[in-house]
Amino acid sequence: MLKRERLLWALFAGILVFLYLLSSTDLIIKEKKTEVYTVSVIISDTSDEMYGSFKKGVEQAAAEYNVDIRFITLYEKGDSAQQMEFLRREIDDGTGAVILEPANPRECMALLDAFPPASPVIVTGSLLHSERAAACVGVDASLAGRRLGEAVCRDSIPGLPVLVLAEDMDYGNVQELYDGLMSAMDGQNHETRLYETLNGEHMEEAVGALAEQGERAAVVALDPSSTREAARLLEEDPDYRKAVPWLYGTGATPVLLNYLDQGTIRGLLTSNAFDNGYLCVEQAVGAIRRQTVETEIALDSYYIEKEALRDRQYEKMLYPMS
Repeated sequence: MLKRERLLWALFAGILVFLYLLSSTDLIIKEKKTEVYTVSVIISDTSDEMYGSFKKGVEQAAAEYNVDIRFITLYEKGDSAQQMEFLRREIDDGTGAVILEPANPRECMALLDAFPPASPVIVTGSLLHSERAAACVGVDASLAGRRLGEAVCRDSIPGLPVLVLAEDMDYGNVQELYDGLMSAMDGQNHETRLYETLNGEHMEEAVGALAEQGERAAVVALDPSSTREAARLLEEDPDYRKAVPWLYGTGATPVLLNYLDQGTIRGLLTSNAFDNGYLCVEQAVGAIRRQTVETEIALDSYYIEKEALRDRQYEKMLYPMS
C-alpha cells in the first residue's frame, strides 16, 4: 500500500509539473508570436488637422493588421525635397513600408524614381505613378474636378464670374482638379479668374474687390485650406456674403461640414478619407508580406450639399467611427 501511495503521489506531482510547464512556458506548446509591422505615413502638410478621417482609417487598419504607425508631418508645407529626406530616413531606420502623400506629385515621382527605396512605398492622394511605388490609392482628380464644375454650372447664373482659389497649383492634385473644373465649364459662358492664394494672402483681396465694386461671383476653392479661409471671410463680413452667393469647396473636416450645414458653403467635393487610410495600410502590409497588391485603387469622389449631411449614404463617410 505504501508503495502504491508513493507512486500515486509521484504521478500527481508529475501531472502538476506538466500542467505548470504547459500554462507558464512554451517548452511544450510554442505560442505563435504575432508579428508587428512598422509603417510610416508621410503627409504633405505641417499639421494633421485636415486628416482626421484619414487617420481613423489608418488606425483601424493598424489595429486589425498589428501595425505600428509613425505619422510624420513636414516642417514646411508642400516641400517635396523634405519629403524625400524623411522617406530616406524612415527606410534607413528600418520601417517596413512608407505611405507617401506627395506634396508635388510630379516632382515627388521624379525624385522617387531617382533612387530605389529598400522598403515598399504606397502613394496616396494622386493617381500619378512611379515604377518605385508598390501601389497607388487615390481619387481621379480630373473626374472630381468635372463634378465640381458641373455643380457650379447647374447653380450659377450664366455669365456670372467664377473666382477659382488655390493655395498652390503645384500642391497635391490641385492642378488636376482645376483642369477637370475648366473642362466642365468650357462653353458655359462663365468668366473664370484664377487666384493662387498662398497662405491666404490674396483671398481677401479677391473677394473684397467684388464687394467694393458691388459685383457678384461664385467662388470655387480647390483645397481645404482655401475653402476654410473663404468660408471664414463670408461668415465674418455680410458684404462679402452678398458678393459671393455661392461658395464651393473641397474637403470634409468638421469645420467645413459645419460651414456647409450653416449654408455658408453651397457644396463640398470630397472622397472617403477613412477608406483611403485603411486601404493604404492594407496595401502596405500586403507589400511587406510580399503578397500580390493592387497597383492602383481608384476611390470615388462625391459632391455633397447640405441636404446630404443627414443622408445615411454619406453619414458614415463624413463622420467615421474607428
